[in-house]
Amino acid sequence: MLLAMTATEVAMLVTIITLLLVSVFLAMAETALTRMTRSKAQALVEEGRWGSTRLLELVSHPERFLNAVLLVVLVCQLVQATLTGVLADRLFGPWGLAVATFVNVVIVFVIAEAAPKTWAIEHPEAAALFAAPPVRGLVRFWPLRIVSRGLIGLTNVILPGKGLKEGPFVSEEELLALADVAVEEEVIEAEERELIEQVIEFGDTIVREVMVPRPDVLSVDADFRVADVMEVVLMNGRSRVPVCGEGIDDIVGIAYAKDLMRAGRDGRDTEPVTEFVREAHFVPETKRIAALLPEMQARKFHMAIVVDEYGGTAGLVTLEDLIEELVGEIVDEFDVDEQMIEPQADGSVLVQARMSVDEVNELVGAELPEGDWDTIGGLMFHLLGHVPVEGETIVHETHRLRAEQVQGRRIGAVRVEALEPAPDGEGDGDDEADPDVGPPGRAGRERARVPADDPPSDDSSGS
Repeated sequence: MLLAMTATEVAMLVTIITLLLVSVFLAMAETALTRMTRSKAQALVEEGRWGSTRLLELVSHPERFLNAVLLVVLVCQLVQATLTGVLADRLFGPWGLAVATFVNVVIVFVIAEAAPKTWAIEHPEAAALFAAPPVRGLVRFWPLRIVSRGLIGLTNVILPGKGLKEGPFVSEEELLALADVAVEEEVIEAEERELIEQVIEFGDTIVREVMVPRPDVLSVDADFRVADVMEVVLMNGRSRVPVCGEGIDDIVGIAYAKDLMRAGRDGRDTEPVTEFVREAHFVPETKRIAALLPEMQARKFHMAIVVDEYGGTAGLVTLEDLIEELVGEIVDEFDVDEQMIEPQADGSVLVQARMSVDEVNELVGAELPEGDWDTIGGLMFHLLGHVPVEGETIVHETHRLRAEQVQGRRIGAVRVEALEPAPDGEGDGDDEADPDVGPPGRAGRERARVPADDPPSDDSSGS
């Protein structure tokens, strides 16, 4: 048949084959490049793989190559289909249309679409490295770049849009879901998945959420002697302690246990501690701990005083507090092992009031609200609108909160109890409401208050 073909028909056949080969390559390139991540491309660059530099350049800005590749693929397929129809009509006459349809639907689909894309999925690195240099050259061809941009501009006129923009193509939720799948397939351990989640949360956490609050800050007065401060340090198992001038809001420095021991050894234990304090570092309570950690490492300090928007002392934060956000609680021989959450026999749970609301929600399956408060104790203050007395309760939607271990103006623990859903038609009135439980309204809070003979004492000093 080739001998009977004219020069024009031979040229058409060669053009069809060439366009098919270009379509095969571009189909493979599109799949390989769009499935390649920037981090994987960076790893290939570090390995010194051929073509990896061009690959990293392409996947870093996919909007620069994807439109051009799709345009060339479309042109190749349209021209090839047209030439195939013309050539088939010349060679097979009335049967030409059927032959051309078979070639374009079956052969082209298998050879120029399914096969190259499947190979690219099975060999992602090899396909991406092989495709990167030619695609980069294609994208740098300025007439093609101008035409593709012009067509995208025309598209935006018809259907306004901003096109493909740079940005994170994998969200935090998708990353965690991928980690869950990796755990199920035993690619990573459950502990590694938990560490991934903690690293993601680490970037969104602020100092206020991890600091030791003001009432728990252990400090000493500036007029204390070295021997007095050393006794405080030894009794509480601390290596550093803030030194106050005129109250907790006036931190003049940090006393180090090793400096005090050196002073005692030199016979200077009767001198004022202010002679041995070091500079205190201050950070705002809204500072992200992801920024504070490298700052502590660079400036070589392990403790910072946290200040609020008015310049008062809100608490303190240590390097250990930041690391615990990544690896979990670190307990040494001086720490008191205190249960943050304790299940009760009646199905409720007792949680420490300083525990964050999101942690409580995650552990007990509740949907308690989050707002300007960080802790479950702060939530109770918000719902009640006053300082609770021990035993006072409040209901929020599906859970009852009860203040436990109230000392002065501070809640020590909160009992969280899930309520049974009320049957239809019940719970609309207040006549049969639990007299010990008040609804969120003012009248309900007054009914919820437990009478006390004596007002609670204020023993929650700040230092």
